[in-house]
Amino acid sequence: MINKIVQSIAEALSGIKDGSTVLMGGFGAVGQPDELIEGLIEQGAKDLTVVANNAGAGRVGLAKLMEMGRVRKIICSFPRSAGSTVFEELYRAGKLELEIVPQGTLAERMRAAGAGIPAFFTPTAAGTKLAQGKEARDFNGRPHILELALPGDVALVEAWEADRWGNLTYREGGRNFNPVMAMAATLTVAQTHHIRELGDIAPDNVHTPGIYVQRVVQVARGAPWN
Repeated sequence: MINKIVQSIAEALSGIKDGSTVLMGGFGAVGQPDELIEGLIEQGAKDLTVVANNAGAGRVGLAKLMEMGRVRKIICSFPRSAGSTVFEELYRAGKLELEIVPQGTLAERMRAAGAGIPAFFTPTAAGTKLAQGKEARDFNGRPHILELALPGDVALVEAWEADRWGNLTYREGGRNFNPVMAMAATLTVAQTHHIRELGDIAPDNVHTPGIYVQRVVQVARGAPWN
């Protein structure tokens, strides 16, 4: 019997190794797997490369992980945002590597990884500093640059509901980066508000098929509606 539901955050995050590339879902705070990020802090893995939309805020979650010296590099679209104090302190001190990737390119690099596509050409960032060192080619008279797929060792995602096979549904804006990150990692761990019985999630509402998910843990949080 396939049952991907685990009983604790610690169990969900067991075995994550030092030096891993960790994809963290969310758009700002929306759809962000906060409990899994806090669990990763407790788990202890270090020398991490983190892929996220932004570089955290305040001194909690991703920002706390960075402040503790556990992140070697961050790959993101918006390193500077409201409350990104920790990132700025570490980056200016030379304690954190940064790779800036345009938001659409970031999503497509992970989608490509999940689809088995090693690289693709895009006009985004052609002719800018972000294109330096990358292969360039013209298509229909327009310059494009080659971007490599971006796979992860681990993806931490937040779902609204899941079943024991690992099928996931995201609610409204919580869908954001979570589906492509779930596809792109070797180990995908999902925190979910609700656990459903098999068959209760309509096929059209399965945003991430369970084949991409290895572990599911229920987290009681959020709004009370079903």
